[in-house]
Amino acid sequence: MIRNESEYQDACRRLLEERTRLLEHEQSLKKEGIKGAALKRALDPFRSFHLPLQEEVESYERLRRGEFEELLNFHGLGRTLVGLRIALGLSQRDLAERLSIHESQVSRDERNEYHGISVDRASRILDALGVRLKSIFEQPLVAHRPKVKASA
Repeated sequence: MIRNESEYQDACRRLLEERTRLLEHEQSLKKEGIKGAALKRALDPFRSFHLPLQEEVESYERLRRGEFEELLNFHGLGRTLVGLRIALGLSQRDLAERLSIHESQVSRDERNEYHGISVDRASRILDALGVRLKSIFEQPLVAHRPKVKASA
């Protein structure tokens, strides 16, 4: 997961370099007369290496636009906290100052995606970000209800 602008810029640079290498390799293979299915088979490993980085860049760009996935039963809470900071345009240093902790602590927490975070701590981070979390509790589709005996 890309967590800051520096990592994003680095990922974009690497992505551009990989695209350039892929195009050069494709042109080289075509000059050798390779085409069709053989060309696809030769390029697929390069593309499969390229795809995860492309997805990370696109994910970071969605977070910057404030686009988040739904949070269900707190799964993904850590990623959401990182994403909220990114969407608000705050650096890890900014968040650390708001929490009165050292920047390195925010960096470590985000690197671990806030694994094992307490509800109290998550609440303090949300407060520092100026964000409210609203929850809706839904009953299961098939409710567990006691069986009622039919009377004769």
